[in-house]
Amino acid sequence: MEFNSQQPIYLQIAEMICERILNNQFAEEERIPSVREMAVQLEVNPNTVMRTFEYLQAQGIITNKRGIGYFVAGDGKQQAHTLLKQEFFNNELLRLFKTLSLLNISFTELQEKFNQYQSDNKL
Repeated sequence: MEFNSQQPIYLQIAEMICERILNNQFAEEERIPSVREMAVQLEVNPNTVMRTFEYLQAQGIITNKRGIGYFVAGDGKQQAHTLLKQEFFNNELLRLFKTLSLLNISFTELQEKFNQYQSDNKL
């Protein structure tokens, strides 16, 4: 995983985990990789992964079963969806609006491009 310098690494890892939950790579009630396993996979410090897990636990997305590991919460998919949607509206959408305004792109033009994207990707 490549990290960007604009956002803390633990939040980028949290976003990746949420995306995997939404894509059903991690199912609700399913165990996720341990702190050490994920740290090795992502080539980051285990403390960074631990911070990610604490953050996701506070958001209600994952739970810790002492001595067993971390699991996606029963409503983890909905919680992940809510978190990513909130992040999109608070960050990505504002940048998009700024770019649309700067480049004088109309919503009609944007809608056409979005429709083409959906068609090309069969969404």
